[in-house]
Amino acid sequence: MTSTVDAPAAAVGRLLVAMQLTDSAFPSGFYTMSHGLEGFHQARAVTKATVGELLEDLLVATVGPGDATALARAHGAASQRDWDAVAALDRDLYATKLNAELRTASTRSGRQLADIAAEVFDGTPGGEDIAVWAARIAAKETPGCQPVTVAVCYAATGVPVEQAVAADLFAFCTSFVGAALRLRLTDHRGAQVLLRRIQPVIEVVTADAVVRPSADIGGFAPLSDIMSAQHERAEARLFTS
Repeated sequence: MTSTVDAPAAAVGRLLVAMQLTDSAFPSGFYTMSHGLEGFHQARAVTKATVGELLEDLLVATVGPGDATALARAHGAASQRDWDAVAALDRDLYATKLNAELRTASTRSGRQLADIAAEVFDGTPGGEDIAVWAARIAAKETPGCQPVTVAVCYAATGVPVEQAVAADLFAFCTSFVGAALRLRLTDHRGAQVLLRRIQPVIEVVTADAVVRPSADIGGFAPLSDIMSAQHERAEARLFTS
């Protein structure tokens, strides 16, 4: 039986894992991505007044049905150490990313995350499971999309699925808002306002992703796909996506 002392300590430990993996200083490669924002900016299709609306649209139409849902389903499979099922979800998510730069950005980040996490959690609870998944990615047995890799990390360290999904969605929003800051679509104060105002949307998207079946993985945002395709061929790019 878990003691009253151990339970809060375990909860704090899981919180610390989530805080570390979502920290903007964690070198997962998120800082190199704008998540489509630069493409919209280059096309002059977003302004300071509408950047928050674009973030909400991306969460609801693409990130939630795609990445967040794959994370939730992969978390369950990884918790059972069903690595073949995790790999199948990884391939499904990869197939839903229509643009080359989105696929490349996701797998580059996922592979980097797996490599670093295998070292960070080595010798600690869950470290062996993370190492197993990192080895599969290194052997090119699976694409290694970022949401699936982070799902493995969260499952291995005991972070509950709902918290895992919400944490990764918040990491996405932080990265997006950071890109908006670098593109001068907001300032530091405005960035914090955006992050606070998007939190109710994160809650809804999280709740939907946790119950959405794996057969429904994948979003629908044609304009975002068009912007990404144009961004791939841009003469100058600050971000990889």
